[in-house]
Amino acid sequence: MKSSPLAQVKERFNDKAGLVSAVKELAQGDLWIDRVDGDKGLDCVSNKKLLHLHAVLTSVKSEFGGRGGLISAILEAEKRSKDEGYKTRLERMSTPRLVDQLMAARKAAKAAKA
Repeated sequence: MKSSPLAQVKERFNDKAGLVSAVKELAQGDLWIDRVDGDKGLDCVSNKKLLHLHAVLTSVKSEFGGRGGLISAILEAEKRSKDEGYKTRLERMSTPRLVDQLMAARKAAKAAKA
């Protein structure tokens, strides 16, 4: 049985402050579009969402190197690598949404081959 988000945070990061600092460390530069409320920050986000965000940012950083590589992978998967307008639209999306877009594009390409 999967443990609760609080148990996962305590197991992997000791406390929520450790998780928030790990997410903030990953959420710099090319991986992140800052849309967090400045007054509240990441401290008010739930443990479950922070764990998901940490997993997404870690996988994007290791697999694609950053948002640019992720966007290129989406454009290739959808066979729209020359479409600059679409690329601009993708650049405005959040990183987790881009990951979902890539999964959907890969699934559609796989279904088209079958």
